[in-house]
Amino acid sequence: MKKRKLGNSSLWVTELGLGCMSIGTEEKRAREIIETALDEGINYFDTADLYDFGENEKIVGAALKDVREKVIIATKVGNRWNPDKTGWAWDPSKSYIKEAVKQSLKRLGTDYIDLYQLHGGTIEDKIDETIEAFDELKSEGFIRYYGISSIRPNVIREYVKKSHIVSVMMQYSILDRRPEEEALPYLYEHGISVVTRGPLAKGLLSDKMLEKISPKGYPDYSQEELLKVLPSLKEKLAAQRSFTEIALQYNLAHPAVATVAAGASSPEQVRSNASAVRSQELTEEEVTLIKEISKAGQFKEHR
Repeated sequence: MKKRKLGNSSLWVTELGLGCMSIGTEEKRAREIIETALDEGINYFDTADLYDFGENEKIVGAALKDVREKVIIATKVGNRWNPDKTGWAWDPSKSYIKEAVKQSLKRLGTDYIDLYQLHGGTIEDKIDETIEAFDELKSEGFIRYYGISSIRPNVIREYVKKSHIVSVMMQYSILDRRPEEEALPYLYEHGISVVTRGPLAKGLLSDKMLEKISPKGYPDYSQEELLKVLPSLKEKLAAQRSFTEIALQYNLAHPAVATVAAGASSPEQVRSNASAVRSQELTEEEVTLIKEISKAGQFKEHR
């Protein structure tokens, strides 16, 4: 599987990564998913301390233990579980980040984290303090590089100006093209890579698209708009290839994108996603056509 450089780091990530949130907590099944990803040549695995109260990190770390030096493990910090675990609070403080990383390292069973990401962020945060925490962790050898997970332009700009982030993780798909307005061009200009999530738009951009349409729409498309847009995309673009191919290749068509961290709840999904990433790239004409068809519902007022 092809690899792309992650920002200005020394990390080369496969074009398809595994978003581990959906692998579940049944260890045997979760390991099968991760092992399938390894078999398909995937080297980027993305988890978070928030997932399953840290159990996700434990499973990921154990499954990758024997290939640790060959893979890139990314995890996230910033969401702090309440003592009773009924919810969590946002905490990007230096003291919390420096304590939380120790717990993530322990759960992952590793001495270092390849990519440590702030799991959110607002412009009201004490951003300088947060950056200081990440820079110290890097100099101390606990993490190799750091990034943020955000789609907020004002937050992204602050980190680009003040920090040494190598990546920004964000939701991006044919049905959620918000990043194209500002984030993707800006990050590309500054040599910072994007890790995308949600490329299949909760299954809407799959061959089961019509089964997945909700009366609520997605995210700014009404149900009526989706009933027009999706069949049109399928008719004009997916006659000779799967919708999954179209969706993943659309993400990879943007030069700012380094890897698509697609979730998977079964080995079959991993194989399907891997096949899609290995398929033929979209032509410029196809990308233009996709943008034209998917105009409806995009970039409404609150965007």
